[in-house]
Amino acid sequence: MEHLVKANEIELKTLLRRGAEGLGVILSEEAVSRFMEYLKELKAWNRKVNLTAIEEEREIIIRHFLDSLTPYAFLEGAGRLLDIGAGGGFPGIPLKIATPSMYVCLIDSVSKKVHFMRHVIRKLGLVGIDAESVRAEDLGFIEKNRGKFDVVTSRAFTELTGFVEVALPYLRPSGRIIAVKGPSVAEEIAHLKDFPGITGIETHRIKTPFSKRETTIVVIKKAE
Repeated sequence: MEHLVKANEIELKTLLRRGAEGLGVILSEEAVSRFMEYLKELKAWNRKVNLTAIEEEREIIIRHFLDSLTPYAFLEGAGRLLDIGAGGGFPGIPLKIATPSMYVCLIDSVSKKVHFMRHVIRKLGLVGIDAESVRAEDLGFIEKNRGKFDVVTSRAFTELTGFVEVALPYLRPSGRIIAVKGPSVAEEIAHLKDFPGITGIETHRIKTPFSKRETTIVVIKKAE
């Protein structure tokens, strides 16, 4: 039985490492071990806190961990990242594991999910990352963090117009909003035409490794 468990772990680590490489992310042995620990804690906590409907380990790696790494290529030069509506820690914790030097702030309005994220941060020994139980629209939190982030990201938090409106105050001038969306975003992007405070919108379609899923990364630049 122990031999089977070990073989399964090796298979999962290989899946994670190769998938990450396909996205341009080279994971250290320490990073891979942290992802495995994250996987274990996610499954354990999911029994009592609704974090994900996906329970199979291979699918968690593909649909949560690797999909969370799809914005990695657009983080160049980012020292501080805010993840709005982080839920089970996606995409913020995987991006932090892959980019240890980047400061990450995770926020979610559901306190049970924040307790989980804080537990994972401690368990994985991550430094330079916080999880806050707060709504992104909270005026006190906005004033405390106005203009402090290089990147604000979200994975299926809300439609783009609402996300941009919420995210802009947190960004420094020329900062970037990076939205992780599904394949159908053309209509949402059309609604951003003439939106005040932004200077450009890019869309990048990225195939999640080992999956038929296509993720659309929408990069929106804040005006200077």
